[in-house]
Amino acid sequence: MDRRWVGPEGLEVVPATRAGQQVLRVRRNGWLVADCFSVEAVAMHVDLADLCEVIEFAGRTSSRHR
Repeated sequence: MDRRWVGPEGLEVVPATRAGQQVLRVRRNGWLVADCFSVEAVAMHVDLADLCEVIEFAGRTSSRHR
């Protein structure tokens, strides 16, 4: 299961790999903002308190439950 955090104004943070190193990829409305090597670097782009983790529940297929 992939992890993902969303925030205001179309912000999304997802784990990724860049040049063999794990990063936290920050996107806004689908556009790459930054690949961050630390949580502190992510905090330069968004207030961490505004992020919410998206949790996908297994077995849910109807969009009604999202």
